[in-house]
Amino acid sequence: MKLNFSIQPAPEKTSKAMGKELHISRKQAHEIATAIKGMKLDIAQKFLENVAVLKQAVPYKRFTRNIPHRKGMCSGRYPQKAAKEFLCIIKNAQSNATYKGLDPESMRIVHVETKKGHTYMGQFPRAQGRATPKRQETVTVEMIAEVQ
Repeated sequence: MKLNFSIQPAPEKTSKAMGKELHISRKQAHEIATAIKGMKLDIAQKFLENVAVLKQAVPYKRFTRNIPHRKGMCSGRYPQKAAKEFLCIIKNAQSNATYKGLDPESMRIVHVETKKGHTYMGQFPRAQGRATPKRQETVTVEMIAEVQ
């Protein structure tokens, strides 16, 4: 199945990257995407590295039920696994920019979108020979960075 980007920017000054069917939470991916949109690539990379080592929290704006407040900000959490996957996508966008001859330090994230990926079906064994369905959801993340 071929996945296309939802927008088509000017190819001479943008760099695109996509992570397909990542095994991360859809809610965490949405919150990270809203947090890093508009950041420069190097600043977003430092932010996600701090999230991965529990130094900085991701602000949660949409999915805030039973989420505690963090010091100096609104409610937030530390989604480490999702942050590591987003770091791979940012590094991919940086390498695509250098391949095109663009400067990755002067690029800003202009578009980040998360989509529902494929749902893998499995079974979880229960008592007395029964089984419960077990669904593993995936997320597709697309990112576009533009030279400023």
